[in-house]
Amino acid sequence: MIEFDQFKYELSGKKEPLKQLGASLDLDNKQKRIMELDRMMEEPDFWKDPDKANKLSTEAKHLKDDIKNFRELEREYDDIEAMIEMGEEEDEASLVPEIRDMLSSFSEKLESMSTQLLLSGEYDNMNAILRLNAGAGGTESNDWAQMLYRMYTRWAERHGFQLKLLDYLEGDEAGIKSVTVEVDGPYAYGYLRSESGIHRLVRISPFNAQGKRQTSFVSCDVMPDIETDIDIEVRDDEIKMEVFRSSGAGGQHINKTSSAVRLIHIPTGIVVACQEERSQIQNRNKAMQMLKARLYMKEKAEQEALLSGIRGEVKDNGWGSQIRSYVLQPYRMVKDLRSGEETGNTDAVLDGDIDRFITAYLKWMQLGCPDRKVQGGD
Repeated sequence: MIEFDQFKYELSGKKEPLKQLGASLDLDNKQKRIMELDRMMEEPDFWKDPDKANKLSTEAKHLKDDIKNFRELEREYDDIEAMIEMGEEEDEASLVPEIRDMLSSFSEKLESMSTQLLLSGEYDNMNAILRLNAGAGGTESNDWAQMLYRMYTRWAERHGFQLKLLDYLEGDEAGIKSVTVEVDGPYAYGYLRSESGIHRLVRISPFNAQGKRQTSFVSCDVMPDIETDIDIEVRDDEIKMEVFRSSGAGGQHINKTSSAVRLIHIPTGIVVACQEERSQIQNRNKAMQMLKARLYMKEKAEQEALLSGIRGEVKDNGWGSQIRSYVLQPYRMVKDLRSGEETGNTDAVLDGDIDRFITAYLKWMQLGCPDRKVQGGD
């Protein structure tokens, strides 16, 4: 059957990428490092330094996961090859849908593992804290912020990541003014750092009776959730603390007392807030951790003069500073203005299918961020 010939051709095209992936993973050295870490973890005083112990334990888990996932990928390749041979020998048409599904799943996993190899930054394996802020434009921008929040929520669900709502401020009429979430999962920051910047929406406004086309902006700021104590001095007189009642999406009150905390760092203007924990003290501690992380990343970026490599191109929420454009009318297109990646399937993107943009960004970064002359128009 012609389908089996097509399957053989498609699978043969995956053989070399799979081989290259194995070579890039450097499995032999990973196994040696695992053995070394296992010996260290067997030492009786291993947990005397909890921070160091947790770091080494996490490293061991990541290394073991890399080896396990690659070996599973090799087995899947062999299974698909065997299924194709069996289908050819028996001319069994009923195997076609199953082989097609297996090939599709294998291809996705191969692409995912290959992309993960690009996540080699110092903080890439950490959880992420993502914050969305609606730009100028009132209800229209607030609605756009709500759409982006849903997009990232759906993306996290697709990857099995957990979301913790840290701060949520509703719009006056619709949507949200700002939202901060913690995204917990393997390499969450490594993937999401590609999203830092200004996201621009062009559409016919549903809030305009005249049906005029509207342009809206929302800023996305992503930072690693650095849980260890950061050596950054923040004096009490540099901080303004505000307390307020916790509330969640839709206006439900999480806590009727004023337990939510907002910290304003006066010298830099950085604002962080947390309402996820039950007590004011817990929320302040989490907010302080976030503030120190942002100050640390800011200082590191300035030292390295490479802000785009750590937090993306976060600028003022306005024209000309966007990293990605989403056009819904008069035509449909989403285009990343750094990597040049684009698609006309806007519905899928807004439903969380953004992996193509993440992968394209990581490859663009690997190439040294080559300049692209992109027009800022529609």
